[in-house]
Amino acid sequence: MCRIAAYLGPPVALNRFMLDPPHSLMVQGWAPRELKYAKLNADGFGFAWYDDGGDPAVYVNPAPIWSDPNLPHLARALSSPLWIASVRSATAGNPVNHANTQPFADEEFLFDHNGLIAGFHGGVQQQLIRALSPQRLAAIRGNTESEYLFAVLRQLLGDNPEMPVETALAELMDSIADWAGDQQCLLNIVLSDGERLYAVRHALGDDCPSLYYTTDDEMFPGAQLVASEPLTESAFWQSVPEHQILVLDPEQPPELLPL
Repeated sequence: MCRIAAYLGPPVALNRFMLDPPHSLMVQGWAPRELKYAKLNADGFGFAWYDDGGDPAVYVNPAPIWSDPNLPHLARALSSPLWIASVRSATAGNPVNHANTQPFADEEFLFDHNGLIAGFHGGVQQQLIRALSPQRLAAIRGNTESEYLFAVLRQLLGDNPEMPVETALAELMDSIADWAGDQQCLLNIVLSDGERLYAVRHALGDDCPSLYYTTDDEMFPGAQLVASEPLTESAFWQSVPEHQILVLDPEQPPELLPL
């Protein structure tokens, strides 16, 4: 489990997005309000953006977010129109290390998963392994269900270049339902292709983890945000409906699509 936040809008310094809000990810590291299966998010953190050339860039640290002396300096110096960030609470069987710390990235996408798949190792994991090409499987560095989900999603999109991202996300959720049977699955996902943000709020066999979005927060004029918990006290944060995909586009109003 973890807490995720993402930003899409005018370029903003990382500290303005990640550290300054009254209920920032820094605060959610030690004082989350709606984290169901843990008390703290002290097992690492990370943030991701697209560089000036449009390539994904990621910084991850398996230490608690409040313990990194470099973060305040990086957060003041880095600015971007798109951010994805998270703080982690590791689940059993998934070691705390760099490879297991999100966000994940490939040459095009940024990905972050808040949730778990019960009995993943030796269970659903085998289904995902069979679904992956040798090349996709060889690229996996850690052992979390999150990284395997990202690999399957990338394979869906790679095999079907014309497939919309939201369609691939829906197909991924359908496949997990087939593979997991009656296992508990918490499947909140935030993804970007460099232009849009896609957020899934979904679960199987349990309530969906919390997820909110806003397009009207006074702290972030002209921006759209999504987060596991509202970053500010603004009344304009709305809950993403359960079992839906939220699409945030800088040129369009938010779109909600049922799974």
